[in-house]
Amino acid sequence: MNFWEYVGTRHQQLLTDTYQHASAVFQCMVIATLLGVLIGVVSYRSNWGGSLAITSTSAILTIPSLAAIGLLIPLVGLGVPPTVIILTLYGLLPIVRNCIVGLRGVDPSLVDAAKGIGMSRTRRLLKVELPLAWPPILTGIRVSTQMLMGIAAIAAYASGPGLGNEIFGGLASLGSANAINKVLAGTIGIVILALLFDAAYVLLGRLTIPRGIRA
Repeated sequence: MNFWEYVGTRHQQLLTDTYQHASAVFQCMVIATLLGVLIGVVSYRSNWGGSLAITSTSAILTIPSLAAIGLLIPLVGLGVPPTVIILTLYGLLPIVRNCIVGLRGVDPSLVDAAKGIGMSRTRRLLKVELPLAWPPILTGIRVSTQMLMGIAAIAAYASGPGLGNEIFGGLASLGSANAINKVLAGTIGIVILALLFDAAYVLLGRLTIPRGIRA
């Protein structure tokens, strides 16, 4: 059986795995974005706080993802819980770093002008600073998403959802008739998902970033 025949006979399961993979990455990215922006907002005004936030989230990435999942299994079990925890934690660094860089890069004169017309600190943050910092934040989200697409495949080690099940199934049965087809189907599916997500972020950037800021 060649690759296309394999895809044809397994298309329903592949579509299910693709949907689960995309859903897991999307939901974890939403959580990681909210946490990352919150951490960035809390820490960007302090050099010490910003360095601590970036160093802490950087340290997470030094832990091999397979080892991290293995350590979580005794604590939270198999399936969705370790997948969500790992993807969320691994997605934080680019968002936190870019949020801090973006907020620190806002022109102080614009913040002073907003303060001069009576805006509170919260309104300045929401109406002036975060919108101006949005382009680098969005870039961080894009980078995190691409990272998590690959890391989500490893979640199959803990019976997590997604295309990693195809890859691990193929690797576990190397030498059998469809082992390579399974690995290829999972890998190509992840690559296609990554490209689709990135295209969506490009479109989101065009819709949410004013042309003057993009320039």
